[in-house]
Amino acid sequence: MPQTHLIAANWKMNGVKASLPIARTIAEQSRGLQARVALFPPATLLPLMADVLQGTDIVLGGQDCHHADSGAYTGDISAPMLKDAGASMVILGHSERRHGHLEPCALVARKSLAALRAGLEPIICIGETLDQRQAGLTIPVLSRQLADSVTSDLKGQAFHVSYEPVWAIGTGLVASDAQILEAFALIREHLDKHFGTNAPQVLYGGSVKASNAAHLLALEGVGGALVGGASLTVEDFMPIIRAADTAPV
Repeated sequence: MPQTHLIAANWKMNGVKASLPIARTIAEQSRGLQARVALFPPATLLPLMADVLQGTDIVLGGQDCHHADSGAYTGDISAPMLKDAGASMVILGHSERRHGHLEPCALVARKSLAALRAGLEPIICIGETLDQRQAGLTIPVLSRQLADSVTSDLKGQAFHVSYEPVWAIGTGLVASDAQILEAFALIREHLDKHFGTNAPQVLYGGSVKASNAAHLLALEGVGGALVGGASLTVEDFMPIIRAADTAPV
């Protein structure tokens, strides 16, 4: 796997045609920087953004995919469709899918296999809610999500895991260093055990912004960041990308 940090921008349900210059400027200002940068716009923008970013090093990805390659699934988007639209990565198991759409770990695992069949590189998200954290259930929750979402079928494939404490997403709250390191130690133990030397990068997500990116990326084991709201403007996102230049890999 790449040894540079992966800085992934999850635009969520934001962005229209007028947002395309943002992607172009991010690509221009990222030239010569060390991080691998990936943009995950809404699916409606993928073909247009692929054209805008042609010839740049920016990676494009989808925010979710169906577990089937095609079929009678109104409103869904398959992994082959994402690939056809210009994507090479996909976010799976984000808390807004797990909780907002009641997606179980088994479905996340099936989606991961669909992504791999289509030639997409999945970022599989895991994380505990505030109630689970306060109840002392963080370790068992993360362990179950790892076991059931990040399965042995991924061995030898290109993928990533993102730890996103649900209570820190879009709230302005950031997990403490100790909380992040505890979670990353658990994740790394699982990945090393099941995937060995080909274990993937582990990202941190949850209110990552310009003011804390350098610190978060310097924490042991943090291989990148999955960024939400702070990725929607050049002014907020570029300092996060530049922070990877000063962080150890």
